[in-house]
Amino acid sequence: MFYDHQQIEKKWQKYWEDNQTYKTSDKTDKPKFYVLDMFPYPSGAGLHVGHPLGYIASDIYARYKRHQGFNVLHPVGYDSFGLPAEQYAIQTGTHPAITTEQNITRYEEQLRKIGFSFDWSREVRTSDPSYYKWTQWIFIQLFHSWYNKNTDKAESIETLIKHFEEKGSEGLNANQNEELTFTAEEWKSASEIDKGAILLNYRLAYRAETTVNWCPALGTVLANDEVKDGKSERGGFPVFQKKMMQWSMRISAYSERLLQGLKTLDWPQPLKDAQEYWIGKSQGAQVRFATETGETIEVFTTRPDTIFGATFMVLAPENPLVQNLTTAEQKTEVDQYIEETSKKTERDRMADVKNVSGAFTGSYAINPFNGNRIPIYISDYVLMGYGTGAVMAVPAHDERDHRFAKKFGLEIIKVVESDVDVQEEAYDSKDSVCVNSDFLNGLNYNDAKAKIIAEIENRGIGHGTTNYRQRDAIFSRQRYWGEPVPIYYKEGMPYTLPNSALPLELPEVEKYLPTEDGDPPLGNAKTFAWDEANQKVVDTDLIDDKTVFPLELSTMPGWAGSSWYFLRYMDPNNDEVFAKKELTDYWGQVDLYIGGSEHATGHLLYSRFWNMFLKDRGYIEKNEPFQKLINQGMILGMSAFVYRIDGTNQYVSKNLAKDYTTQAIHVDVSLLKGTTDELDTEAFKSWRPDYADAEFILEDGKYITGREVEKMSKSKYNVVNPDDICEEYGADGLRLYEMFLGPLEQSKPWNTQGLSGVYSFLKKFWNLYFDGDQFSVSDEEPTKAEFKVLHTLIKKVVYDIENFSFNTSVSSFMIAVNELQKLKCNKRNILQPLAVIISPYAPHICEEVWQLLGNNASIEFEQFPKLEESYLVEDEIDYPVSFNGKMKLKLKLAAHLTKDDVQTIVMQNEDVKRILGENPVKNFIFVPKKIINIVS
Repeated sequence: MFYDHQQIEKKWQKYWEDNQTYKTSDKTDKPKFYVLDMFPYPSGAGLHVGHPLGYIASDIYARYKRHQGFNVLHPVGYDSFGLPAEQYAIQTGTHPAITTEQNITRYEEQLRKIGFSFDWSREVRTSDPSYYKWTQWIFIQLFHSWYNKNTDKAESIETLIKHFEEKGSEGLNANQNEELTFTAEEWKSASEIDKGAILLNYRLAYRAETTVNWCPALGTVLANDEVKDGKSERGGFPVFQKKMMQWSMRISAYSERLLQGLKTLDWPQPLKDAQEYWIGKSQGAQVRFATETGETIEVFTTRPDTIFGATFMVLAPENPLVQNLTTAEQKTEVDQYIEETSKKTERDRMADVKNVSGAFTGSYAINPFNGNRIPIYISDYVLMGYGTGAVMAVPAHDERDHRFAKKFGLEIIKVVESDVDVQEEAYDSKDSVCVNSDFLNGLNYNDAKAKIIAEIENRGIGHGTTNYRQRDAIFSRQRYWGEPVPIYYKEGMPYTLPNSALPLELPEVEKYLPTEDGDPPLGNAKTFAWDEANQKVVDTDLIDDKTVFPLELSTMPGWAGSSWYFLRYMDPNNDEVFAKKELTDYWGQVDLYIGGSEHATGHLLYSRFWNMFLKDRGYIEKNEPFQKLINQGMILGMSAFVYRIDGTNQYVSKNLAKDYTTQAIHVDVSLLKGTTDELDTEAFKSWRPDYADAEFILEDGKYITGREVEKMSKSKYNVVNPDDICEEYGADGLRLYEMFLGPLEQSKPWNTQGLSGVYSFLKKFWNLYFDGDQFSVSDEEPTKAEFKVLHTLIKKVVYDIENFSFNTSVSSFMIAVNELQKLKCNKRNILQPLAVIISPYAPHICEEVWQLLGNNASIEFEQFPKLEESYLVEDEIDYPVSFNGKMKLKLKLAAHLTKDDVQTIVMQNEDVKRILGENPVKNFIFVPKKIINIVS
């Protein structure tokens, strides 16, 4: 029977949409399972075949859990704020909302063609005001919260105000920007503005001067992961370090909890390691060094035991102390160095471990333990955000300090015993004892560290402490296409809008660039001011700073909306709360999360932070958002190349290119003939104007392209559109092939030619249900052999799905169908469960045969077939019989026979007697279910 995949797939996609087959119930009477894909950003290019890999895997698992009787939440939505749409708006004047809507329409069309079992009714978009209303609401909760170290959680700012009213800052144990000291009376007598400034020191969402990655060409601040090699990832524009007033999120308050929480998660170890490194916990001491100028420099060090070897100090170029420490003679050199450093991101500075640079300030500090005068330098290897923005340098025992000392001719003093010549190389070890260190001499690392910390505290020049590399996350962006921050300003102090004013919607603007005064694009809006008296947004020309006040002009970063979207899916249409507590309690957390590893220290960290905060404030029950996470690998493209002879417009075929000096040029894979490597030369000439006059040197009348496996991307012209694959091979063919390519976590090359094997399997599977053109399924009882094929498959597929080994399941489907075909099986009791087993992978064809089998309801909720181990027990074993180690014949024997029974039967066999002849049997070797060997 002809397998018409196009007609079948259109029919069932319409059926699923019309009947809302995958709409998730809010009833909480069934066990739940929450399967989620990482939030897609809807780019203008649409999907290529690499994008659906993780979606297909999660869809198979979601369908499998439905077959097991779970209430499955498998939603979809779009992370629809982002720079690409804004850049397009700047270039064309097209509103980002229009571009985004077009892109989403294209994405959804492609996703529906692949047959995903998403609950489309729960779709969310971060750029929809009904969604970002709650992103703004969460920001307000963060603004009105502080982190109480005593209770180790976030609390309402009201509890902090109560503490101030009763005790001032006395006994306060809070995460803060700086340590403040004041009495209850001073608090009570402070003005509203002064109180606001004090509270900003503790709020979880706060405004402060911060060093940021500023991109003038884009007119915005960029996150570290949006900057590569000193340039913006989008557009390749120069990026500079700049100090600006910015909104930040106090994620640093959660550093220890974020570290400890990793132990409870079933995540890939490399991803956990990346977060652990990013958070960067270290234990040591804070020590204050006096300077000759009267300034005090505080350093954090993990090796206070080496303090006697500190021979110079290094400050971050952006450290505020640099200005006061720099002498007039050194000012030009220092200013020039600071300017150069501003062109590097913090990430670049951390990564560049080999290049040494710096500038001398002209000032000196005093080593508090030996009284030595030590010079103070600045260098880009010290970061303001880590520790205190200053280090005591011990060149004998730190590689970077050693390189710095050698470059600038600074003293190197050995303070840890070793045979290494520390004048030539650093010796960084904790396995030796202290030398040249006064009262620490002879002590091992642990004893010396404990003793020096005690002495530092005794002298009142510092204390032991734990430090974290992770810094607070910058939360404001100077761009248009993002969530407005629900803040207005009175006398320069931020106030939150009332909840009734949410959502604060993005205003219309004439242009999407910063204003002439350098304000963010929202500064172009004509209606964007807050009327406090009438509680509404009004025209900006009404601002009088009495009743009408300016609104915040920055927008939220790209990660804001994606930091909580998994919660909104639980209750996406609720206008009263971000999600009903009853539903967040039921769905709890994401049971299976699939996405790329590139989000390790961005989205995944911010989501965990927001989730912990909402738990602290009593809005949800679970500490962690994503219990199990899988990073899918990448599907690589098969690029094609033509070979242009240097200095000509001649192109030589691949196998002849070695005879010429050529340049390999990427060519669009769509210009190849069918699934071959042959170039359609006429199509190539029409592709671009500069190829119109191309001449070709052919081999055997054909132009053969070079092929190479690379990352699939538009720039390499190796993108394969899933629409084309669905058209030719069907969505079920695409789904099966992507799983068949190899293990989910590994990267693997795409080869369209490989689809023919999967498509051939689908046709064989289809034809099991037909005799010629007639649907033909028998109610006859299956044979043991047929049951064995079915239950062997059940056992394998259950194991594979539960271990995410989807590729081996597809192989098992092929084996089972081949065996059933050989057995000429058309039994209902085999073919009906077979359709259920294969349906998570190939839902369209299985729905069709399920209906042909006489079932009215969708196959989706049919119970997954249960394994009957009895069918896998062998009744007979086909034993190879060897004589002196050489196999001569095979005998079928009952599986339950003992060695004595087997020996009796074998020795009476006529063929055995003939082979043995007159030779006596010396030994009879029997390995149950394996072999028989007769030694004569």
